[in-house]
Amino acid sequence: MKHTILVIISGALLTLFSCAKPMPAQTEYVLGTLCTINLFEKGKPELYRTLFVRLREIEDHMSVNKDGTELDRVNAAAGKEPVAVDADVIEVLSAALLYAELSDGAFDPTVGPLVKLWGIGTDNARIPEAAEIKAVLPLINYKDVVLDSQAKTIYLKRPGMALDLGAIAKGYAADEMARILKAQRIDRAIIDLGGNVLAYGEKQGGKPWRIGVQDPTGDRGAYIGILEIKNKTMVTSGVYERFLIQDGIRYHHILSTANGYPVQNGLLSVTIIADRSIDADGLSTTVFALGYEKGRNLLEQLGNVEGIFIFDDGTVRATDGVRSSFNLTSERYRWAD
Repeated sequence: MKHTILVIISGALLTLFSCAKPMPAQTEYVLGTLCTINLFEKGKPELYRTLFVRLREIEDHMSVNKDGTELDRVNAAAGKEPVAVDADVIEVLSAALLYAELSDGAFDPTVGPLVKLWGIGTDNARIPEAAEIKAVLPLINYKDVVLDSQAKTIYLKRPGMALDLGAIAKGYAADEMARILKAQRIDRAIIDLGGNVLAYGEKQGGKPWRIGVQDPTGDRGAYIGILEIKNKTMVTSGVYERFLIQDGIRYHHILSTANGYPVQNGLLSVTIIADRSIDADGLSTTVFALGYEKGRNLLEQLGNVEGIFIFDDGTVRATDGVRSSFNLTSERYRWAD
């Protein structure tokens, strides 16, 4: 159910920040979004093919929007029996369950029945009746997932339960891209999986990448400021990417596991900066769901992860480790502290 738009300053704009002229990037629709990979001077067709084949393999394992995926089989067997799955699914679900535990269920990979009920981002989007939401909430409980890492099986204890790894799978996919690039001895690349951005390596000359953070109230491509990073990943969760408007009210797709409705806590978006994209992906949703105070506390406890928080009153906050490298350029926003 990932949801992010993080705007990399690319194309004509990127040339303003780089002495080297980028080679054409490759873009394909996979993992439910447009995925762009730019290998610059190392952009050979066979390597692009290898990368996108791997992305489609991950999609075939973990998509909840395709019939016959491994996740589809796990959900169909809920309350019946364990299902053998690929190591990919075990690794991603293990990370998802970790963030579920750290957030006391604010992030929960068993949110599938609630996501399907709302259908935000699909042709079936609607506002469910209160009774419908009440009926599915008891099915959302990460503690009812039995994961056997040795046997590589997953069992959902109760009929009607359903896993949805959309809030973390793209992060794993981005890390897999980095793994392949490292094996191929590629020095630098930009991987943008629908807003999950991994800035692999650094620009020629050792300079950091300059990446724009999406303005959650602006047009797609508008950014509130520019962050300079090297060999880091950035993922944003926000209210603006998928939503349903009815009677003038916007219902976004980040749903509360406590009451079944879109999270309302004053945040418009949360951007996480980390070494691993699976962590940034999982944490962006986790921290958004927790809210600013609890979310920031979690980041500080974990260490080596940073966050940028945009609020509906136009203020911006950031953790100490990223404040100095983030240049707030939009006049519509201001630092809160």
